[in-house]
Amino acid sequence: METYVKLEKLGEGTYATVFKGRSKLTKNLVALKEIRLEHEEGAPCTAIREVSLLKNLKHANIVTLHDIIHTKSSLTLVFEYLDSDLKQYLDNCGNLMSMYNVKIFMFQLLRGLSYCHQHKILHRDLKPQNLLINGKGELKLADFGLARAKSVPTKTYSNEVVTLWYRPPDVLLGSTEYSTPIDMWGVGCIHYEMVTGRPMFPGSTVKEELNLIFRMLGTPTEESWPGITSNEEFKTYQFTQYRAQPLINHAPRLDTEGIDLLTISFSLKYEAKQRISAESALRHPYFMILDERVHLLPETASIFSLKEIQLQKDPGCRGSSFQHVGRYQVLLESSLTEGPAEIFCFLHFSDIDWNSGKHWFIAISFPNMF
Repeated sequence: METYVKLEKLGEGTYATVFKGRSKLTKNLVALKEIRLEHEEGAPCTAIREVSLLKNLKHANIVTLHDIIHTKSSLTLVFEYLDSDLKQYLDNCGNLMSMYNVKIFMFQLLRGLSYCHQHKILHRDLKPQNLLINGKGELKLADFGLARAKSVPTKTYSNEVVTLWYRPPDVLLGSTEYSTPIDMWGVGCIHYEMVTGRPMFPGSTVKEELNLIFRMLGTPTEESWPGITSNEEFKTYQFTQYRAQPLINHAPRLDTEGIDLLTISFSLKYEAKQRISAESALRHPYFMILDERVHLLPETASIFSLKEIQLQKDPGCRGSSFQHVGRYQVLLESSLTEGPAEIFCFLHFSDIDWNSGKHWFIAISFPNMF
C-alpha cells in the first residue's frame, strides 16, 4: 500500500471497507476496496469473482480496476474514483431529474450492460447505488461481487441475488435458471425510479415484492406467463387477481417511446425470454434524441466526448439548501452578483406528486439590496 494514501472511509460491508484514496505516483484520486481475508477461508468468493471479471472488462461505462494489492491480511482492489452514485444523484436533485438526463444515464447503463452481456457476464446486482457517476455525468457499472461469467445461455445459479426491489419475478419465485434477462428487469426498475423519483417496487419481503409487481403489472396468467400456474411457490402465495394498470398513470412524465421501452418491448415482462436485450434497447426510438454518433464510439470512449451531449440542469436542483416549512418544501437560491439581487423560491406541496404539475416558481427581485 506504499503507492496509495487513504483519505477517508466511504463505506463498509460484510467483507470489505471502501476508502477514498490518492495515488502517490499520479496524485489522482482512487477508491480503495480493502477486503479482509480470513485465514481459514482465504479470499471471499465475491472478491475473486470481482477481480477475475473486472480485469477483462475495459469499457467507458464500467468502473476501471487499476491495481490489485495482496497482503497476508487483506486484498485491496484499486478502482478509479467517482464521487457519486445514481442514488445520491437522485437525492441531490430532489428526485426530479431532467427527462433528457434520464435518457443520458439510461443509455450509458445499457451501453455498459450490453458490453458485459456480449462478454457473457451477468451483473446480477443492478441498483442505483451500484451505478457510479462523476462530475461530467459519466455513469459506470460497479460492484461486480455478485456477477457471474455465463458460459452457456442458461445455467443453474443461486436465486439469492439482486437487491429485492430490483429482483425479477421469476427469481423471486425460486428460479435458478436465468441469463441476461435478470439484469434487464433491474434496468427497467431503475428507469422508472429516475423518471418518477421513487422506487418502482419497494417491497420488504418476497411476498410483498411480488404483490407490488402484480398490483401494477397485473397478476400473471398462463397467457402472460406460460407455466406460472404450475409454479409451486406462486400457488402457495395465493395472490389476489389484479388487472394491469396503465403505466402512464404512475409515470406521466414518460413519453410514448419511454412507455414502450419500459413495458411493451422492454424489461418488465414476466417471461424472461420476452425481455429486450441491452443491445436492442440501445437502438430503441426512445434514444433518437441523442446524436447518432453515440453508436459509433469506441468502447472505451465516453459519450460526452461528443460535444453535443451534455447534462441539462435538473428541475429539482436549484441550489444547495432545502428547507421544510409545514407541508411545503422550499428551495432557496440567491444570486449574489452585482446589481439587483434575486431570490428564487421553488414551492410545492410535499404530499402532491411532482408529476401532477402542481408546483410553482416565484422570482422576487430586490433592487439595490447590496
